Amino acid sequence: MCGRKARGARHEARVGIQATLWGEAGTYRQSGVSNYIRHLVRALAGVSSFGEALIYLPTAAPLADVPAVPHMQARVPLIPLRRPAQRILWEHACLPWALLRDRVDLLHATMNVAPWWTPCPVVVSIMDLAYMRYPHVHPRGRRLYLTAFTRLTVRQARAVIAISHFTRDEVVRLLRVPADRVHVTHLGVDGDFRPLSPDQVAAFRRRRGLPESYLLYLGNLEPRKNLARLVEAYARLQPTATPLVLAGARGWGYAEIFAQVETLGLSGQILFPGFVPREELPLWYNGAIALVYPSFYEGFGLPPLEAMACGTPVLTSNASSLPEVVGAAGLQVPPEDVAVLAAGLRRMVEDEELRADLRERGLERARQFTWERTARETAALYRQVQEGRGR
Repeated sequence: MCGRKARGARHEARVGIQATLWGEAGTYRQSGVSNYIRHLVRALAGVSSFGEALIYLPTAAPLADVPAVPHMQARVPLIPLRRPAQRILWEHACLPWALLRDRVDLLHATMNVAPWWTPCPVVVSIMDLAYMRYPHVHPRGRRLYLTAFTRLTVRQARAVIAISHFTRDEVVRLLRVPADRVHVTHLGVDGDFRPLSPDQVAAFRRRRGLPESYLLYLGNLEPRKNLARLVEAYARLQPTATPLVLAGARGWGYAEIFAQVETLGLSGQILFPGFVPREELPLWYNGAIALVYPSFYEGFGLPPLEAMACGTPVLTSNASSLPEVVGAAGLQVPPEDVAVLAAGLRRMVEDEELRADLRERGLERARQFTWERTARETAALYRQVQEGRGR
């Protein structure tokens, strides 16, 4: 279970990338942190100045997605890590020995938690601290594990990567990490997210049975996404011919959302298509008249950025990292105010001039976020730690 045998001698510095949350294609786990890992690894394939990278994967399934470049190799455990308990056990019991065996010089823990012990320095990426800010909406076991081991990891890490300035401030305040050890590295947007031809979009709508216009939410169905207030705000628009599509995998607390839709008599107006495969995301964005993303809390917020890159207007909340992502290119509302959210939805449905303006602003804004930049800044931090300029 602990992994395959290592190769022989090596001649340059090695960075191990803890990619055990790299989800398999077509599953709900291929979102969020899995997107971050996948795009970071691909972009790092074009940056060789930091040395050699060993990618520690959960199964053999992502092997095809690891770029075939001389300075990048994959490592796969003998037993697939498909269950959280398997993954956690492997990360803490087997990964340290794999790092020692492979003579890794630096480990990049890509999602908040590194092994309890490592034979090399650690750089850790913090996606968000939602389980500390909103503990009541997270499963107890997950919350306790992440809270305890995130604290342990940041104490041991030579450097911390925060994916937004908002997350950086959270790390400094909640985890008491010195500010000079926290480095902001924004996420990027993939080139697949772009405006598509009207014929492509029309064909997609027909295939999916979607109307000519719809409002889109895209993300997991869970309490911190503020979907209960979104549904309540949408109910104030009735009657309207523009459906609301709540697309995404069922997280936790989703049953209340379904019950609320039933109670308000909106079953015919609010659609739940479920998990959206990665390859379909640009089509869902392009088909919508606007993305609606009123989340209470996000470490970064990729859906608004992806929507803007597709030329889709964005309505989002003015909370957490979301203003940092959309800037002046999105319509921002306070997430707690249902009346203002409803007014924003109405403007998106009725004001074509506003949508055209937000479309142009969004396209320009999205160009500022690239995975190549994310990889360059991450590789620079690897070098900084390797040269002993970390803690």
